[in-house]
Amino acid sequence: MTSRQDRAADLGRLMDAEGPAVRERTEAINELSSLAQRSFADFADLRSTAREIKEHSIENLPTLIDRVEEAVAANGGQVHLARSAADANRVIEGVMERHDAETLVKSKSMTTEEVGVNEHLTDAGYEVVETDLGEYVIQVADESPSHLIAPALHKSVEDIAELFNDVFEPEEPLPADSEALTAFARERVGQAVREADVGMTGANFVAAESGSILLVTNEGNARKSAVTPPVHVAVAGVEKLIPSVRDLQPFTELIARSGTGQPITSYVSLLTPPVDTPIPDFEAGELRDADEREFHLVLVDNGRMAMREDEELRETLYCIRCGACSNTCANFQAVGGHGFGGETYTGGIGTGWEAGVTGLEGAADMNDLCTGCSRCVPKCPVEIDIPWINTVVRDRLNRSGEPDEFEFLVDGLVPDEEPAGIDRQKRFFGNVETLARLGSRVPRLANAVAGTRLADRVLERVAGVDPRRDLPTLATETLREWYADRGPRVDAPDRDVVLYPDLYTNYFDPDRGKAAVETLEALGVRVHVPPVPESGRAPLSQGMIETARSTAETVHGRLVGHLDQGRDVVVIEPSDLAMFRSEYARLLPEASAERLRANSYDVLEYVAALLEDGASAEALSGPTGDPAVAYHSHCQQRTLGLEAPTVSVLEDAGYDVETSDVECCGMAGSFGYKTEYYEVSMDVGEQVRADLGDLAGVPVLASGTSCQEQLGTLYDRDVPHPIELLSPR
Repeated sequence: MTSRQDRAADLGRLMDAEGPAVRERTEAINELSSLAQRSFADFADLRSTAREIKEHSIENLPTLIDRVEEAVAANGGQVHLARSAADANRVIEGVMERHDAETLVKSKSMTTEEVGVNEHLTDAGYEVVETDLGEYVIQVADESPSHLIAPALHKSVEDIAELFNDVFEPEEPLPADSEALTAFARERVGQAVREADVGMTGANFVAAESGSILLVTNEGNARKSAVTPPVHVAVAGVEKLIPSVRDLQPFTELIARSGTGQPITSYVSLLTPPVDTPIPDFEAGELRDADEREFHLVLVDNGRMAMREDEELRETLYCIRCGACSNTCANFQAVGGHGFGGETYTGGIGTGWEAGVTGLEGAADMNDLCTGCSRCVPKCPVEIDIPWINTVVRDRLNRSGEPDEFEFLVDGLVPDEEPAGIDRQKRFFGNVETLARLGSRVPRLANAVAGTRLADRVLERVAGVDPRRDLPTLATETLREWYADRGPRVDAPDRDVVLYPDLYTNYFDPDRGKAAVETLEALGVRVHVPPVPESGRAPLSQGMIETARSTAETVHGRLVGHLDQGRDVVVIEPSDLAMFRSEYARLLPEASAERLRANSYDVLEYVAALLEDGASAEALSGPTGDPAVAYHSHCQQRTLGLEAPTVSVLEDAGYDVETSDVECCGMAGSFGYKTEYYEVSMDVGEQVRADLGDLAGVPVLASGTSCQEQLGTLYDRDVPHPIELLSPR
């Protein structure tokens, strides 16, 4: 892994050079895909169907491999099972040798990028020409793709014009005009296709029953590469196998809507090679008999069968390479795939692919750019829990480290379940409750020390905390201490609930906890604030899974008695509610996780339900002057579908609410505190500010701790939780 300073410099360079083009395109595609998914009534049902097909296919992969070998052989083709990248390249080179071939044209394929086909054949003396426009641009530039489906996403029209003019030196300089550049590339690529000895494609899906392959593109280059040369080589990972052509339907409906926002791509080609199209002989000006065609299907393992046996990485194999996780990711929008990417694969799902086919180190530099915000989860057309895959890889990276010179300083002093060698930065942020608990014993002294330049330097050196960030200030009295002195205040309650005292509310901002208590009480609810530790979100965000599991067990143990008494659990911090409703299913026994999931609520979701049940909104504080407020919803809160209740309660109380359409503020818990990611965090945050505007004189509200911190920095003002505005205090 690179140093923090070098990583920060690399990301800064990418944001300057490639960021504007990447952001413009990913934001546009993300908006289109969101609209396409929302307007497609069958989206949810087809996602589930597609998921079931992929689960079944991966479970029965050995059988499907045998079946496709038989089908392709019966069609007159040949299947080659390549255990490694080297095996795949030997097979492909062997095909070139047997046909005395000199040139090969190929359509876009991430699997061929993975195995390094271009480099291998070029080194062996063959000419390889990419026929996809984006891939052709990347090939001319001698760069790697920056996106799963849009390899030249990071290049502007001006960049491409400059590239073509420098490399090809045309008689008349090419203008920065997309049509002119496309026409120039098309002419050169078309000539290569006409002269090629071998054509190569990938395969979006391979139907094992018939040996048919599906090619989904927005250009006609894939089918030209497949049917113009006399020899067709299709290269696909073994995970692309599905049982039959009948199983293709949900994928053809989903892949374009998720990847590009189109109802369907321009070209959907279903081929059962070798096809019976005559072979064009351009030099002789005639058509040769289709019987001379030859077809090879190279099925690539390269770590996939091992991933199939890996319960945590197996889901990666369900990926259909649509790129939706990248398009919706705020950090990807800022730095692109050259920053948020490994040797081949990019974006959120890229971590799983790199870990599986390259090894853990291949995913090391990109892994932390997934902050677990979960915005990719509802966009994935096969329901992959991408944040969990990233967390698993992070955990394994933690466990692969070697103890460093400072290990003795923390060994035995922190309560985590992690091994020696974990990155100090991750151990620091994963144990933040321990630090908060110790500091809260002498909060004034702790705050004074934390505010010194010496503390800044120590934290930067030891834990990679960026000195440009102000650390949160410990309260002089925690929420639990306040409640212990005060106790419940409703004698004849309509409802009885537990207010979960999350880490930030308890130690740093008890005012939002007090506001929640008093708002619920004003609506006739008795509130209890028991001594419960943080949810495990802090260690989980650092990939410390065993620590998070241990903490989750403690939290459940402390809450189960309240659940037995019929009490709901009301949660202020959205990331903790996401733990209860989502991640605890990975950390606790199924029955325990389900019980807590079913009985936990966002505080304003709960207030909204009380109002719907007849409680009076007059118990809430309304505006005393201008009713305008601006509100930014936490990303995990949006994934849970809980932005709307907050807005509705504010409106019921008389406020005029302007919301942010930007899905992530960039802070993402500890992410924005880290030296290597500070600039990325601020770049993402500026998108929220650009969306909401200057908001002079307008209160700014945010539901999440990290959102409050980030917006407070961007607007240089206090940013309260909405419950604080509504509290009758």
